[in-house]
Amino acid sequence: MYVTGHRNPDTDSIASAVGYAELMGRVDPRNRYVPVRLGELNTQTRWVLEQARAPEPEFLPHVMLRVRDVMREDFPQADSSEPIREVGRLMARQDLDLVPIVNPDGALAGVMTERALARRYIRESREPSELDAPTSVSAIVKVLQGEVLAGGDDEVAGQIWCMAMDIGALPSEIGPGDVAVVGNRKAAQHAAIELGVGLLVVSNGVAPEPETVALATERGVPLVTSPLDSYVTARMITLSAPCRALMDPQPLTVRPDDLLSDVADEVKEVHYRAAVAVDGGRKPIGLVTRTDLVSPQPRRVLLVDHAEQAQSVLGVEQAEIVEILDHHHIGSIETTVPVRATFDPVGSTSTLVIERFRQNGMEPSGSSARMLLGAIMSDTVILNSPTTTERDWAAVEYLGRVLAIDPMAFGREMFERTSDLEGVDADSIVSRDLKEYELPGGQTIGIAQVETVGQGVESRKAELLAAMDKVRERSGFAVYALMVTDIMAKDTDLYVSGDAGPLESAFATEAVDNVIPLPGVMSRKKQVAPKVLAAL
Repeated sequence: MYVTGHRNPDTDSIASAVGYAELMGRVDPRNRYVPVRLGELNTQTRWVLEQARAPEPEFLPHVMLRVRDVMREDFPQADSSEPIREVGRLMARQDLDLVPIVNPDGALAGVMTERALARRYIRESREPSELDAPTSVSAIVKVLQGEVLAGGDDEVAGQIWCMAMDIGALPSEIGPGDVAVVGNRKAAQHAAIELGVGLLVVSNGVAPEPETVALATERGVPLVTSPLDSYVTARMITLSAPCRALMDPQPLTVRPDDLLSDVADEVKEVHYRAAVAVDGGRKPIGLVTRTDLVSPQPRRVLLVDHAEQAQSVLGVEQAEIVEILDHHHIGSIETTVPVRATFDPVGSTSTLVIERFRQNGMEPSGSSARMLLGAIMSDTVILNSPTTTERDWAAVEYLGRVLAIDPMAFGREMFERTSDLEGVDADSIVSRDLKEYELPGGQTIGIAQVETVGQGVESRKAELLAAMDKVRERSGFAVYALMVTDIMAKDTDLYVSGDAGPLESAFATEAVDNVIPLPGVMSRKKQVAPKVLAAL
């Protein structure tokens, strides 16, 4: 179960994902909850992670179904030297249309399919039976469940002859490398040995006479007995050939991280309706069949700190959303089934996570507690934002007791250490903590935010606006805005790329060189985004 915040993650997005994954893992141990990130972490979030001695959450590029999400990991495979019959029986037992065939090193050599077996029998229906590849005597004995009476473990590679005719009418083609199947006919057995066949098989459980065994030993002809009748014995010998002789040496292969949508058509088109998933060493690690493509179980996600599809993980519309925990407005996320969704107007999603811990009678680990504290102080700007509630104050007080630290001092240090924009390139500044919003007409806008402590970025205004123009054109935003918030002065300069007219009307303030001063404004969620969305 992936617990994920929004793209361009801020500290609250990461901390709430980590904290809620920890809580849910304790409450619901049957599932594994994994906190993930959808983008690069900003300086502040990295600082908080360092203070908490917490690892960076793994990056989740998308939640679209992959091969590994549907492939069968428990499946049979056979060595390329295994007799055809044994592989066929394996396919029947497992009710599979194919079995991967591997080389001695475990790498995929090909696949054996039912179609290949069927075609083999059709091909033989009007032609002499023969071995498809050189076959050892021991392999034939294994398939026949017979016994070796003379000779070594030679290889034979010729035709299979059932010697039912008079010895005077034996075909002249019988010779070295062939296999002769004879019943209890001593003269025919001796004739086969004299012809120098590659293997003599005595059928029907008949024990050859000692002089026949002696003759076979003298002429170097392997002699084997079979408990089966002559017809079945001959058929079983043809199935003793190594399966590599009938396998498809160029099977359809896929990688475990391939998107299911990219390989589904290929799987459906290949005649055996399956693909073999292989690792970097080309070793089989899974099977994907046409059946696996029918109504596959989607990947599951738990969303925190957002409810906008444009802000969420790529492919979220294909995933199963099991819960939403957010402190913003209800966004554009749609679900196919009812889910638990919380939209609670507090200053930080991390406040909601702390409340869930306490409601369950649990305390977060020290690492998670420090991260959650940093997130609340970040989102509420050290409890100064107009979005701050008494519940945020209560959560901060509680975390201060748990960690035995001064929360206000921690918050001030966090902003002082991470709000210095000197040396940070313009592209990084204008895309920091970016959130996308969908407009009714299908367009989107972007609003990013950076916090400063006393020092502004006025001297870099032209550089920042140029960088914003590039982001707007590249992403197709109708309007792109950057909030530069001074947490000491408690005001914001709103940089605007695009038509600033609607925003000037929304805030009743004229833009000066594409910058709208917003004294007393600190919150994007409560003071900026609602007005911008209403104006557009």
